[in-house]
Amino acid sequence: MATIDAEAPPSPRTKIHLHIGGEPRETGTGGTHDHLNPYSQQVQAQVPLAGAAEVDEAVEKALAVQESWRRTSPEARRDILNRLADLIEAHREDFVLAAQLDNGHTRVAGNITVDFALQWTRYYAGWCDKLGGDLIGTMDTRGEFSYTMPQPIGIVGIIITWNGPLISLAMKVVPALAAGNCVICKPAELNAHVPELFARLCKEAGIPDGVLSSFHGTGEAGEAMIRHRKIRKISFTGGPITARKILHSCAEQIKPTVMELGGKSANIVFPDCDLDAAAALSVFGVFFFGAGQGCALPTRALVHVDIYEAFLEKVKVLMGTLKVGDPADPSTIVGPVMNTAAAERIEGMFERARKDGAANFLFGGHRCGGELAGLNFIEPTLIVDADPDHEISQVEIFGPALIVTKFHDEDEAVAIANNSEYGLAAYIQSSNVERVLSMSERLFAGGVYVNGGSQINAHTPFGGVGISGFGKEGGRTGIDEFLHYKTVTIKSSAR
Repeated sequence: MATIDAEAPPSPRTKIHLHIGGEPRETGTGGTHDHLNPYSQQVQAQVPLAGAAEVDEAVEKALAVQESWRRTSPEARRDILNRLADLIEAHREDFVLAAQLDNGHTRVAGNITVDFALQWTRYYAGWCDKLGGDLIGTMDTRGEFSYTMPQPIGIVGIIITWNGPLISLAMKVVPALAAGNCVICKPAELNAHVPELFARLCKEAGIPDGVLSSFHGTGEAGEAMIRHRKIRKISFTGGPITARKILHSCAEQIKPTVMELGGKSANIVFPDCDLDAAAALSVFGVFFFGAGQGCALPTRALVHVDIYEAFLEKVKVLMGTLKVGDPADPSTIVGPVMNTAAAERIEGMFERARKDGAANFLFGGHRCGGELAGLNFIEPTLIVDADPDHEISQVEIFGPALIVTKFHDEDEAVAIANNSEYGLAAYIQSSNVERVLSMSERLFAGGVYVNGGSQINAHTPFGGVGISGFGKEGGRTGIDEFLHYKTVTIKSSAR
């Protein structure tokens, strides 16, 4: 059994562990993964991988403590999660560094992930002692007294993707624990340092051994999690291709899931908006976080024809201020994409759009040259005149690219926005309240965000429709995903 120092900051020499029920291990049955720095492309860590055997062990450890954790007082669970939030805050700089090592996040983006993690952790800590059921019926109408009681599902399997691991951990693991569940979490092996630090701090905060396991793993480990009959629910963040495989396996057991699967979100800009603010949202909302590698970013700007040219000019000016480079440099705004495969995939999408005559590129559209040549950098890219049915308009680019399309009226804007199988987020820029209300109802999206409204606040439900998935994270509905409500009905002996 390995021992770890919870105070040791992340570094390229950090030892990565499997955390099986609170026990750190340096090896697993799934072998190892060479973790590359997204910026330097150099191997910076050896990531041990779990296989099916470690999943079975984690389940057994969870089963051994499941009842005691469920019966832990809500106040005690609340205090543990508040301590976790305090530890995340105390290790802010460590998480910012870990995000650079794992994702190539800039300092600004790294701090954003910490801010969201703190918000979500403290919010769901506050729910621990506020969960209750309902009274149903009265004795004098049916001769029955009924009530409902919320109960934890049991053991929850959580699988997260690589683009924002700390946010995903706070959005999923924390509410599951707050509801009294045990959790087995499989982060992407592309993220080594953030999940390692999070697991260490969970133990330091007082989460009992066995309640939480967190480990990187092989595909076999993921399949074992999904198929294990003692894991009662799967919460997944990733893409539709992997989601279909998970859903197929879960369907055999009729196992419930939560699916957050990305988006191709439209940002509709009307002439009565604050044009400077709308342009800033389009640029910084796409390029500021993770080089455009975010699921709910406003990557399609739909702009009314009357302000189209003025909007483009403002966007061009702002894009000219974007510094691309080393994420450790505080002045950098756009860092690298995740890895060489991501850079080649994005570059391939751009090349196919050019070849097919499906779009015009006003800015960027290539891998970066100069001192960044050969690294995982994509130029900040501005695309216009895109064919609405082409891949470039229909598939997540998941990189530093903004598509701008003109429209003439509300009906056309809705038709363009809804011309997507995705439905995670939509954005509206307008000062007309009636228009906002009408458009919000018509847009095919799990959430609509107006004039700069934030899409992943902890107190509001977040989740999609269509191939963006189903289920909610955030708000009361976010913790209800990890509860079932049992109904108890008592017949009066007097009737």
